[in-house]
Amino acid sequence: MKIHLTSVFVDDQAKALRFYTEILGFVKKYDVPLGEQHRWLTVVSPEEPGGTELLLEPAGHPAAQTYRDALVQDGIPLAQFAVDDVRAEFERLRGLGVRFVQEPLEMGPVTTAVFDDTCGNLIQIATQPQ
Repeated sequence: MKIHLTSVFVDDQAKALRFYTEILGFVKKYDVPLGEQHRWLTVVSPEEPGGTELLLEPAGHPAAQTYRDALVQDGIPLAQFAVDDVRAEFERLRGLGVRFVQEPLEMGPVTTAVFDDTCGNLIQIATQPQ
């Protein structure tokens, strides 16, 4: 068994697609219309085009909004992405205008940082322990 797909709830799929591709560097994998307002919209890492997909899922359900608001209020990231160098990625993203709520923090063998994805979520980046 392996993880094939995970999701983040987003306020606006078009805005989320721009942020996740143009700022974070993911690439669009699927963009399938679902009715008049929504899409099955996934992105993947350009390093692993056949890897785990991230669904940019509409946050229209009331429970999704309550859940996301509670996580943001408590400073809890909705998702975590692996990077080779948290400090370098922090500088790159900050240079692109990304707002961080936690600057790089070393916690034993792992370094993390947390940013606002502009779509209603906090996202953590982290190095993987060696």
